[in-house]
Amino acid sequence: MPMPSDQPIQKKPEPCSFVIFGATGDLAHRLVIPALYNLAASDLLPDRFCVVGITRKAMSNEALRDSLMNGLRQFATRPVEDATAKRLLECVTCIAADPGEPASFDRMRKKLDELEATRQTGGNRLFYLATPPDAFAPISRQLGRTGMLRQDGGAWRRLVIEKPFGTDLASAKALNAELLAITDEHQIYRIDHYLGKETVQNILVLRFANGMFEPIWNRNHIDHVQITVDEKLDVGHRGGFYDSTGALRDMVPSHLFQLLSLVAMEPPIRFDAHSVRAEKADVLAAIQAQSESEALQNSVRGQYRAGRIDNTEVGDYRSTRDVRPGSTTETYAALKLSIDNWRWAGVPFYLRTGKALGLKRTEVAIKFKQAPFAMFRCTPVETLAQNYLVIGVAPTEGIALQFNTKVPGPSIRIDGVEMKFRYKDYFQAEPSTGYETLIHDCMIGDNILFQRADSVEAGWKAVQPFLDAWKKAGADGLLPYQAGSEGPTEANALLTRDGRSWRKLG
Repeated sequence: MPMPSDQPIQKKPEPCSFVIFGATGDLAHRLVIPALYNLAASDLLPDRFCVVGITRKAMSNEALRDSLMNGLRQFATRPVEDATAKRLLECVTCIAADPGEPASFDRMRKKLDELEATRQTGGNRLFYLATPPDAFAPISRQLGRTGMLRQDGGAWRRLVIEKPFGTDLASAKALNAELLAITDEHQIYRIDHYLGKETVQNILVLRFANGMFEPIWNRNHIDHVQITVDEKLDVGHRGGFYDSTGALRDMVPSHLFQLLSLVAMEPPIRFDAHSVRAEKADVLAAIQAQSESEALQNSVRGQYRAGRIDNTEVGDYRSTRDVRPGSTTETYAALKLSIDNWRWAGVPFYLRTGKALGLKRTEVAIKFKQAPFAMFRCTPVETLAQNYLVIGVAPTEGIALQFNTKVPGPSIRIDGVEMKFRYKDYFQAEPSTGYETLIHDCMIGDNILFQRADSVEAGWKAVQPFLDAWKKAGADGLLPYQAGSEGPTEANALLTRDGRSWRKLG
C-alpha cells in the first residue's frame, strides 16, 4: 500500500541564469529541457530565472524556443501543460558564441550582463556544457578569459560538465589542471545522471540509516559484489563516438564506479559534500593497481555480431555507420577488481557492462557468505538459495533480499524466496529524467552528488591498466557475442574460477 511521504519541502534556488552550451543538441532536447520543465512543474525553479541557449550560429529566440518545445513534447516524462511550458520557454534567449571566435564570448558577456539586469537574476550564472567532450576545455578557457566564471559582488558562478571527463588518466589530469587554473573546485560540477536516480542515492540511506545492514557490510559477512549495467540498445547512430570510446571508457569510470563507490565507501563523518566526496574518492583510490598481465587475466572484452533483440534484427557492430571495418573497440567489458582496505580485503568486485544484450538491467548484487550446513546435512544443501541483497536501478527501482525458508510440510525442505521493495509501490512520484535532482543541486550549490577532481583521476587510474593491455593486445582476446545474448560466455570464467557465478538476470 502506498505510504505518505513526510519529506521536507525542497529548497527553492536563488535567482540565476541557466546558460546551456549546445542548446540545439540532443542532450539539451532529450534531458536538460525536460528536467527544467519538471522542476518548473514542481515549482522548484527560481522566481527570477532565465535560460540562455548558446549556439555556434545565430538564430532567433523564437526559432530556438520552437525547437526546444518540439523536443519537450517528444521527450517529456509527463504530460506537458501549455501554461508551464510557456512560462519556461518564454524566458529562453539565444546567444551565438563559438570558442573558435574569442570575440564572440566578449559579445556574449555583454549580452548576459544586459539580460541579467532585465531579468534581475543578481549575476548568478550556471554554465551547462551540453556539448561534445572536445569542447569542454575551449569553452571553459573563453569563460575564464572573459571573467564570466569570476565570483564577485556576492554572485556565484558554476560550471557543469558532462561525462566523459577525459579519455584516460593523462587526459583527465590535463583537463582537471586546465579547469582548476581557471576556476575553483567548488565551482565545478562534474555531472553523472546515474546519481540522479532515486535508488542510487538510496544506497547511502540503505547502508547508513539502517542498523541491520552496516554491521554486516564488510569482508566478514560479504562474499563478493556484482555490479551490472546491461543495455539492449546497440550503438545506433553513435558509431563515430563509440568507436573511439568503447564500453570500458564509456561506462566504467563513470556509471559503474559511482555505484561501486557508494557501495564500498566508509561511513562519512557527516552528510555533507566534503565528507561524502572524500570517502568516495578514498575508496576509488584504494582499488588495487593491476599490472597489464593481471589486467588481461582479470578482464573479458567482447564485440557484438548480428543477432535479434526482441523482434528487431541487429547488424554487426563493425557494419555500423562510422565504425572502422576492422575495429577492435569493445562493446562489452567485464572486470574483476579488488579494494585494498580493511573492510574489503579478500572481497572481489565483479563489474560487467555491454551493448546489444538480451536484457536491459542495472543492479548491484551483494552476495553474503553461505551459512554453515552442519544442521542441514540431511537436506540437499546444494540446492540452498544464495543470500543476495539486490539493489535494482533500472528498469525497476527497488531492493530485493533473497534468503532460504522452510517449505510447508512435515519434513524439512528448504527453498529460496525473495522479499521485494519497489519504489512505485510505496511512493507516489512523477516520472523523471534523472537530471532534476542534479540540476536543482547545481542551482542551490549542493555538490554532494558530483565528482571531485581526485575521484575522477582515481577512477581513471584504476582502469588505465586495462586500457593499456587491451590496446597492446589488439584483436587478440576480443570475443564475439551475438546481439540479444548475455554477452561472451567467457565472462563466466571470471567468476567460475573463483567458485562463483554471475547472478541470473531477469
